[in-house]
Amino acid sequence: MAPKRVAALAFVALGMMAGSALADKGMVKDGMLVNEKGMTLYTFDKDAPGTTNCYDKCATNWPPLMADASAKAEGEWSLVERKDGSKQWAYKKMPLYLWVKDTKPGDTTGDMVNDVWHIAKP
Repeated sequence: MAPKRVAALAFVALGMMAGSALADKGMVKDGMLVNEKGMTLYTFDKDAPGTTNCYDKCATNWPPLMADASAKAEGEWSLVERKDGSKQWAYKKMPLYLWVKDTKPGDTTGDMVNDVWHIAKP
């Protein structure tokens, strides 16, 4: 393969990896679970332990806390496989989500939305 083509492919591959950076599992802050940026994590009452029921428009409004394919469960942190084969972080087997209307760390505007979304707590 020509050197310019190899360099171009490498550049595209690096760009794809950077653009698709996935989240580390969350952490506890101020008595709730947050992602690495301090954004509040939520659980969904319509999920069952170890499974997710939030896809399409739901997942647009409630982005899943996605995990890298090589992520490993640890303690109370586990992984849920989504229908497309990707992985999502879960805590005590409940899948975790962000809320699009939370705009800064510490926001909790998703708590009790439609009486089915709740702040994830340790």
